[in-house]
Amino acid sequence: MLRELEKKIGNKSALVGVVGLGYVGLPLAVTFAKKGFKVLGIDTDRGRVDNINARVNYISDVKDADLKAVVKAGMFHATQDFRQIGKLDVMLICVPTPLKRKYHPDISYILKAVRQIAGYQKSGSLVILESTTYPGTTEEVIQPILESKGLVCGKDFLLAFSPERIDPGNKKFHVNKIPKVIGGTTIEATRMTRLFYGSALARTVPVSSARVAEMVKLLENTFRLVNIGLIDELAMMAHKMSINIWEVIDAARTKPFGFMPFYPGPGVGGHCIPKDPLYLYWKAKKYGFKSKFIKLASDIITYMPRYVVERTREAVGDLKDKNILIIGVTYKKDVRDLRKSPSLDAIEYFQKAGAKVAYYDPLIPFLKINGINLKAKRLTAGLLRSQDMVVIATDHSRIDYGYVLRHAKRIFDCRNIYNNLTDKKLSRI
Repeated sequence: MLRELEKKIGNKSALVGVVGLGYVGLPLAVTFAKKGFKVLGIDTDRGRVDNINARVNYISDVKDADLKAVVKAGMFHATQDFRQIGKLDVMLICVPTPLKRKYHPDISYILKAVRQIAGYQKSGSLVILESTTYPGTTEEVIQPILESKGLVCGKDFLLAFSPERIDPGNKKFHVNKIPKVIGGTTIEATRMTRLFYGSALARTVPVSSARVAEMVKLLENTFRLVNIGLIDELAMMAHKMSINIWEVIDAARTKPFGFMPFYPGPGVGGHCIPKDPLYLYWKAKKYGFKSKFIKLASDIITYMPRYVVERTREAVGDLKDKNILIIGVTYKKDVRDLRKSPSLDAIEYFQKAGAKVAYYDPLIPFLKINGINLKAKRLTAGLLRSQDMVVIATDHSRIDYGYVLRHAKRIFDCRNIYNNLTDKKLSRI
């Protein structure tokens, strides 16, 4: 089995399947297709499947030309038919892992995908989980399901965990340039997974087990969560002391050792940082360990959209019937992604306070999410002058911030767009 699989990966005749064609799965699928592997994408979303087969790109980290080229050449095809799994030699699981509620993981998408794989998986295949999850998932949950149909892990198939590290919108580090951490359930699983990823990606980083690899991903995002929570708290503290936290950070970052700059903001969004550390928090509690750092940092970051509302109230008084314009509603600069965007929470809090909320975002023409139903405004001088507060929540590059400064009566700058500029109309986190 191992010799045959090794041969197929080596000569790129291995058929590769990617289950889940979102921000992680689609870039991986296109990358391996470009490297000469035939790739089958599997997704329950009919729209995604149809778009791929029609050569229509929907992920900003994938170049339109690359998707069109690999689909046209027959190297990449998408389907909703899980029966096609029976043909595959290598399977990557790239499905979402949200939270059921704040401190409880939801691995239902993983379970559904793995059960489908178990129903059709052939002997001699390699299964790799990329979805972020708590330590122990690969061995304690996935392996038993895959073995439930009679195949034996390590004998009839190989199983590994390799966490996704994609940073949406990052032009410097494409998926093929990000080192790939790999932890197999056996030594051979690690070796074969390294061989597979090494055929398309720049560098592989083997670790001793799947559990270690699962923990690596959670450490990376917990590190960011805790440090962002810390700087958010210090920003609130600095405001009370009439100190500009951005000036403090700029000075501190001149130290050539022992300091790494993190920046405050209106909250944290996206698919990783808000929820991944809470997977670790939940799992640790199963061992009788309660992580104070993770919970505290998460609580501080969750509070930040409300803090934006409170600071606005300080500046303009009672928010009832006040006109508030939110600039930028995506969770991240220049990325068309609303997942867990703190701007959406801020809009809800403003609306509950009785404010009249409008928004402008060059990437999002309308909002119909979480009970919010708004259409983007045109950014005009008249609109800006009519607002009691303009909140810059996401700092898209395509916005003329000089124009905003000239015409707005008041601005709450959550991203230090104006770089420590002193102006009576300006306030900042």
